[in-house]
Amino acid sequence: MKILLTMPHPYSKKNLFSKFTYPCLTLQQLAGITPRKHTVEIIDERFEKINFDKHYDLVGISCLTYNSLRGYEIADAFKKRDVKVVFGGYHASLLPEEAKKHADSVVIGEAELTWPQLLKDLGEGKLKPFYRADKVVEPENIPPARHDIGVYTLFSEAIQASRGCPTGCEFCAMQKIEGPRFRGRPVNNIIDEMKSIKTKTIFFADASLTINPRFTKSLFKEMKALNKKFECFGNINVLSRDDEFLKLAVDAGVNKWYVGIESISQENINAAGKGTNKVEEYGMAIRRIKDYGMKVTGFFMFGFDNDAPDIFNRTLKAIYEWELDEVSFSIVTPYPGTRLFQRLEKERRIISCDWSRYAEGNVNFKPKKMTEEELSNGIRNIAMEFFSLKSILKRSFNKSDLNPFKSLIIFTGNMGLRAFYKNEKFNM
Repeated sequence: MKILLTMPHPYSKKNLFSKFTYPCLTLQQLAGITPRKHTVEIIDERFEKINFDKHYDLVGISCLTYNSLRGYEIADAFKKRDVKVVFGGYHASLLPEEAKKHADSVVIGEAELTWPQLLKDLGEGKLKPFYRADKVVEPENIPPARHDIGVYTLFSEAIQASRGCPTGCEFCAMQKIEGPRFRGRPVNNIIDEMKSIKTKTIFFADASLTINPRFTKSLFKEMKALNKKFECFGNINVLSRDDEFLKLAVDAGVNKWYVGIESISQENINAAGKGTNKVEEYGMAIRRIKDYGMKVTGFFMFGFDNDAPDIFNRTLKAIYEWELDEVSFSIVTPYPGTRLFQRLEKERRIISCDWSRYAEGNVNFKPKKMTEEELSNGIRNIAMEFFSLKSILKRSFNKSDLNPFKSLIIFTGNMGLRAFYKNEKFNM
């Protein structure tokens, strides 16, 4: 069969810095578990348009909530041409009955145990409406992604070393897809896959590389010989106190940590169920990471139940004190399938279930201690302040630590985020 795997994107607007966007690892992983007797093409709509008149025997669509409606448009267009369509990914896994209205079949959850069977059934004319694995895939049975297709940038690619997250934050649906049990792939398998990646920088698409420090330390030791650069997610509880972990990370080539700070309010952290975070450890963890020569990007969310209008200025003050290299600001979003969505729906605080409004920048619920307008304006103002040209230049070209190469990387990353927030619409 000739198979198209695609990730929808509802916006066609691009900028210079979109070239630094990571490719869609999900599609490459799906291609990796597709028997080689089939021909696979990957189209990521962030980079390339779909030719609906091209012949395909099967179209597989993977989407999140924000791009699900565009996914349905793509599915409907192909079904009109009598092409079989299959949905997968987070949104379809959490709302399979909705996705099935636009598809011939839906893959629910991890695909390693179901996608090959689906292809076999389709070839025999026995396609089922839903495919759900009865167990999680064991890490040694996760094959490498295909890095020979679906690559749109020369700068970076992604890999997944583990699955599963035991934390279970209220606002996250990861446990429903990957489960709560941490599953680290065999280190040799990960290293072999890394060797197939041509780009200099590799991004870890894991929930966090600090969930099992012993596993990650063994991986870091083997990564050192690859002479590549790595970026990964990590949690405060390990990054604030494990110097051996940080030393092995920098020796392995890790140059950036993405840290889910979420909020400077411990009340918010506790209510969200993120037990790994202690606000009092934020500053120490960030300083330690930076002392080892690695950059830190902090992820912040606004609109928690304990957030009042003063949260924005207090957060900005903390960000400057910690000297974060980059930040990401987002509005708390009650995605379907999360405990947050269930709670807010029960409290009658969900404003809209129009999935087009579930992209970054939209307020889809009624906050407790501020109005929707205060939340929307607050995040817009803090983003425009942090990503002003003056602030970016100050962060990038620090006279006390002026390394031209590092400065250029920080500047490029910040300018990319500036372009995103300038184009982003924060709506109520």
